[in-house]
Amino acid sequence: MALKGQKTKSDYLEWEKMQSLVLKLERDGEFKFALLIATGSYVGLRSSDLLQLKWDQLLDQQTLTITEKKTGKERHITINPDLQDILKRLFVKMKAKHGQYMFVNRFGTKPVSIQHVNAKLKEIFSHYNIKGQYSSHFMRKTLGRRVWEMNKYSDQALLLLSQLFNHSSVSTTKIYLGIRDQEISNLYLSV
Repeated sequence: MALKGQKTKSDYLEWEKMQSLVLKLERDGEFKFALLIATGSYVGLRSSDLLQLKWDQLLDQQTLTITEKKTGKERHITINPDLQDILKRLFVKMKAKHGQYMFVNRFGTKPVSIQHVNAKLKEIFSHYNIKGQYSSHFMRKTLGRRVWEMNKYSDQALLLLSQLFNHSSVSTTKIYLGIRDQEISNLYLSV
């Protein structure tokens, strides 16, 4: 695991595998991490913003408005109906309260830390035998790859993702999503 503040590289998870993992975690009583992975993959927020969310911001809402901690920019996120179903289900199973942090620590006083999330994700991915290098960043990348895939790998999708992620350029988005590495690897295979 990386030290606090150190940059790490994280893989993405294919959308169907992410959905399957969420269901397995829910089945196994790991409600907080089922919720975290689902919410993070559907809304694409950085972990620093994701962990600060409260139930009232998403539950039974059509949009989420948030000021990003890193950029100070306001974002408006439409909440996917599939995520809304997951939120409603887990709200009941977790016996959560309106106004409470969604990802509350074991004392119920504040959100869990990113370090705790990364350690728990490592444990989860090992337990479910999912290979790769995963940190809390994987959820944002999972959304990015899903959007790119659903838009037939178009340059337009990359442009929109670049804006969504607040990247300075499309090439930054390609590197972020691992597309540049894939393209270079494909060059070798095409020879």
